[in-house]
Amino acid sequence: MQSTFSAECRQCPRLAGFLDEVRSRHPRYHARPVPAFGDAAPRLLIVGLAPGMHGANRTGRPFTGDFAGILLYRTLYKFGFASHEGSADPGDGLRLVDCRVTNAVKCLPPQNKPEPAEVRRCNGYLAAEIAAFMRTGGVALLALGAVAHRAVLMALGLRGADHAFGHGAIHTLPDDLTLYDSYHCSRYNTQTRRLTAGMFEQVFANIQADLATRSILQDRDSNQWR
Repeated sequence: MQSTFSAECRQCPRLAGFLDEVRSRHPRYHARPVPAFGDAAPRLLIVGLAPGMHGANRTGRPFTGDFAGILLYRTLYKFGFASHEGSADPGDGLRLVDCRVTNAVKCLPPQNKPEPAEVRRCNGYLAAEIAAFMRTGGVALLALGAVAHRAVLMALGLRGADHAFGHGAIHTLPDDLTLYDSYHCSRYNTQTRRLTAGMFEQVFANIQADLATRSILQDRDSNQWR
């Protein structure tokens, strides 16, 4: 598995071929692997599934230009992780604060369904992202959906059986990491009300409280040694 992200990656033949087809139909689309977006040294890393056809696959920025991004970036703004609600265009000036967004699979999959082998093949990129995230002080991971949840555990070398996915679940992981679970903020999940705005915001309220507590403890510990 490669670990250094490349927008020219073609490790997965099915995905590479599909992107070639998409690019021929939509020559102005990004239609390549999509890099992570956000703060370079965040405490929160959000992991989605994969780029959407007319969202990140079109714009080149995660959750930008599609329905899922509306709820995600609106919620990030509400909890102080984003400079504004905008999610329509990568030129909108949006900045993420103490937060970064990526995907378990960097390429658009047919029918939005990556195959297990594709998730595994792309996992080297996610593992490298999480390792860099930890080195710069990252502590909270948010998985949007079961596939992202399993990809995070795979990247950390942890067993899925020890950490079952469930909306609102909170998992204490080694190295002072905490993994939060949420249903994906997709159009299907929100329109069927499997995921409501209130449910999504509660997950972020838990994350925000965790980060605030950690900051208080860090301040207390640093004051003790002055």
